[in-house]
Amino acid sequence: MRLTVLRLAACLLAAACAQAATPPAKPSAPVTNASDGRIRVQLMARNAVTLSGEVAAKIAALPVPEGASFSKGQALVQFDCGSYRAQLRKSQASLEAASQLLKVNNQLAKLNSAGVLDVAQAQGKAKEAAADASYMQTIVGKCVISAPFNGRVARRIAAVHQYVSPGNPVLDIVDSGSLELRMLVPSKWLAKLKPGSKFTVAVDELGASFPARIERLGAQIDPVSQSILAVGVIEGNGASLLPGMSGWASFK
Repeated sequence: MRLTVLRLAACLLAAACAQAATPPAKPSAPVTNASDGRIRVQLMARNAVTLSGEVAAKIAALPVPEGASFSKGQALVQFDCGSYRAQLRKSQASLEAASQLLKVNNQLAKLNSAGVLDVAQAQGKAKEAAADASYMQTIVGKCVISAPFNGRVARRIAAVHQYVSPGNPVLDIVDSGSLELRMLVPSKWLAKLKPGSKFTVAVDELGASFPARIERLGAQIDPVSQSILAVGVIEGNGASLLPGMSGWASFK
């Protein structure tokens, strides 16, 4: 009996030591300042995209340098697509020849000089040539990547004269519109925090404060950290703000 008790005590002691040696995983939680209840906030662009090529080709031009602004629809990447354009011209010539053959066979059929099979075969060749021309037109259309929104070039990943394959990243771009302020707030704040709630954000990099408001709240609460996403926007002039800046949000 005494031996059994000693063994049990030893097992409990070993388990306790193992538990102490392995610290529990810490769930993500709101970063707050205990003294005044401020919340850590991150400034993010509404749209941040990595542009990738859809064709295998050499980069011919990157007209917009890093940090520069661009407008929606402006060419950001231009590929050297001479071979694709040559294939497009070839497919267009084949389409023209197939269309002429179909036209001739239709006329001959009216004169009973061509059979139904001849006309059907000409129609098939014309459709095939039209499909090839349409495909090559689509490929050539991918030789220029245009801006999906007004923004700025955040980073060049590839360089002019570099050969890239489909899916290779070329540029990182960000929206130049108003920034979002993202933060995790305690879920118990939902009793008083609503869309439209005012707060002030102090930006570390600028040493300045800006008025802001809550635009929307997250769709669910994290059951582990008991927090919820809150997204705010700067009110007024925030031209000096950049994506990636951070600071403290104060709701007092």
